[in-house]
Amino acid sequence: MTRKVPGQANAANSLDVQWTTLTAHDLEAVVAVEKQAYSHPWTLGHFTDALKAGNVAQGLKAGDQWVGYYVAMQVLDEVHLLNITVAPSFQRQGWARCLMQSLSLWAQVHQATTLWLEVRASNDRALKLYTGLGFEQVGLRKDYYPSGRNTREAAVVMRMALNSTP
Repeated sequence: MTRKVPGQANAANSLDVQWTTLTAHDLEAVVAVEKQAYSHPWTLGHFTDALKAGNVAQGLKAGDQWVGYYVAMQVLDEVHLLNITVAPSFQRQGWARCLMQSLSLWAQVHQATTLWLEVRASNDRALKLYTGLGFEQVGLRKDYYPSGRNTREAAVVMRMALNSTP
């Protein structure tokens, strides 16, 4: 997929981005993106375990650079988003929406009827994105995420009903 970078004036600034399935070979580079993007990133062990468990792990790459990726788990007719990350240099360009739409389509193709996620209560940008995509808040998990040395932050639990056909 070629996508024009927002705010750029001509096609020379377009970005050639490819979908790819994350493999064990990709994990060191993905963990490096995690460390840039989050104060409490997933570790190599988290990603390794997710892949071994058979979870779906898809990403977008521009050449050898990761734009973003997601990891999700399907259980029966529900899909739970475990991790979504957009590399800091690609944030605020619509890539998170693209990743979420891809996940929604994947879930529908795999007969899921509901998509679930948790998001930090303080993550206003993500909350706005998810609400705009059709998610609704259905709960709050107190002290779910680490947020500092000895502090924790609540997670907003969100759910979106999926169409039976993509």
